[in-house]
Amino acid sequence: MGYVTKMDLPPLVRGQVARLLQQRLNDAIDLDAQLKHAHWNVKGPQFFQLHQLLDSVHDAIEEAVDLIAERITALGGTADGRLKTAVNGSSLAEYPLTLRGGAAHLDAVSGALSGFGAGVRQDIEVASHLGDAGTADLFTQLSRESDKLLWLVEAHLLDLPGQEAAP
Repeated sequence: MGYVTKMDLPPLVRGQVARLLQQRLNDAIDLDAQLKHAHWNVKGPQFFQLHQLLDSVHDAIEEAVDLIAERITALGGTADGRLKTAVNGSSLAEYPLTLRGGAAHLDAVSGALSGFGAGVRQDIEVASHLGDAGTADLFTQLSRESDKLLWLVEAHLLDLPGQEAAP
């Protein structure tokens, strides 16, 4: 651990939870960058609306990055926000470089948000099992937020040409 704290969670638990949080921090930093990439490169008839949507989703994920990193440090750990660490440690799929149209970007973004949400939900259970209700609560908050962001992105897919509603 990075420093001594008077937090009542045992050091072993704090270390395990900090590693769990670091994995999600890696994913969140990757997702943050993917969203900016989509924001900068989206094209098409709904450009302005999608450009703004992607920027607002990015802002929410940027807040998640900060929450995760601050929890790591509160546990006595060091939040490793270096890009090389995030790239090497992210569990998210690499964002395709050649996408242009709104539907393609929204599909890629929705996949990344879904992957992030799935990881966070798994982490709720692990943090609870380790006895860290505070971190489990943080993961629950991130789960709700990522689900909401996924809903906002997927809602736009229904209005784009070539996209049909799922049965």
